[in-house]
Amino acid sequence: MSVSEEDLVFLERAVALAREAAAAGDGAFGSVLVDASRVERFADRNREVTLGDETRHPEFEIARWAATNLTTAERAGATVYTSAEHCPMCSAAHAWVGLGRIVYAASAAQVSAWRAEVGLAPSPVAVLPITIVAPGLVVDGPVDRYAGELRSLILGAPMES
Repeated sequence: MSVSEEDLVFLERAVALAREAAAAGDGAFGSVLVDASRVERFADRNREVTLGDETRHPEFEIARWAATNLTTAERAGATVYTSAEHCPMCSAAHAWVGLGRIVYAASAAQVSAWRAEVGLAPSPVAVLPITIVAPGLVVDGPVDRYAGELRSLILGAPMES
C-alpha cells in the first residue's frame, strides 16, 4: 500500500504533535490513531522528559488506549500515523494489541543516522524496522517531505532553509 493524500492529512497531524513535544522539551515525536471510518480516535506526543518516564512514547500510549477502548475488530481496522517509525517497544505493543496499519514520516534508521551525525548518544535499544519486531504488520514510510523538519525537530536545531 502506498501513502495517499488522505494519509498525509493524518501524518501532518502527527508531525504537528512532534512540534508540540519539541516545544515542551520532550522528544519530537507524535502519533495519531485513526479508525476504519477515518475518524481520529486518540492522539498523543512524547512525554518522556516532562513526565520523567522513558516509556511515555505516543505509540505506546496509543496501544494502551486502544486495548482499553476499542474492540479487536476496531483495533485491526485502525491506522496509526506517526512522525517516526516505532521503536521496538512500541512495535511490540502495537502488534500485541492487534492494531492495523502504520504510516510513518521518518524511519528509525533516518533518526539514528541524524543523531549520529551530530554526535548524540545512540538509542539504548536496537534500531530495528517495525517489520523485524512485528513481521505481520502493514507498514508504509518514510515520507520524504517531512525529513528536513523532523531532523531539525529531533536534533533541536533551527529549521534548515
